[in-house]
Amino acid sequence: MLTSVIIAKSSPPTSPNGSRPTSPNPMLENRHTAQAKRRKFMRRILMFRQMDFEFAMWQMIYLLVSPQKVYRNFQYSKQTKDQWARDDPAFLVLLSICLCASSVGFAIVLQLGVLHFFKFLLWVVFVDCIGVGLLIATVLWFVANRYLRVSGGNKPDVEWGFAFDVHLNAFFPLLIILHVVQLLLYIPLLDRSSFLSTLLGNTLWLIAITYYIYVTFLGYSALPFLRRTVAFLYPPCLVLICIFVISLLTNWNIARSVMYFYEYRVY
Repeated sequence: MLTSVIIAKSSPPTSPNGSRPTSPNPMLENRHTAQAKRRKFMRRILMFRQMDFEFAMWQMIYLLVSPQKVYRNFQYSKQTKDQWARDDPAFLVLLSICLCASSVGFAIVLQLGVLHFFKFLLWVVFVDCIGVGLLIATVLWFVANRYLRVSGGNKPDVEWGFAFDVHLNAFFPLLIILHVVQLLLYIPLLDRSSFLSTLLGNTLWLIAITYYIYVTFLGYSALPFLRRTVAFLYPPCLVLICIFVISLLTNWNIARSVMYFYEYRVY
């Protein structure tokens, strides 16, 4: 008799007609919605003690040396947390710190005053990184869901948050090449009218943007429900090589032009 009581207490309740209830737990139902994920991310963005900065630094290092490992970790996150996008804002915080540090370097090279430095910083963070990133992530998110998703069955959609994470991942190596390496070489080597300066500066830009395209391609190719993701790799690289060749033929020093543009928009 005691055994039957325990079984009765542990069994889920039944409806009057004897059937089991089929409605899911509301907490489980809301756990995986985009709105719930966004609220969770925003709640943690000011909770520095809850951020895993060590893991975010690991991701940054491997984005430079082996980005495939980073996206392998995104696959593990999908299995354990049921979402592709990051739920920890530590990577975004560290990226923002890197942008602030590199902006100081640009302010020194361009000889910017305090006010112009803050204008430059706002441009770099909210336009170059976030604004352009929102545009690129939205376009690629739409293209991936509309044209690259495998048809048939209940195939998942590409999360917009994951598309933006892919942009942030690809932006970090570009930041290191163009805001660190290029900055160190600009005054002694790149700020010249010679063909060698043009070749070196434009090659840095070619490497940076090609790496951005490659890391972006790796991000979308990591999603098992997408096909023909090479569309994010070969066509952009072909266009980029054509621009590179034209820039060399016309002796267009992209590094100097961008520096002039940076200086122009803050004055």
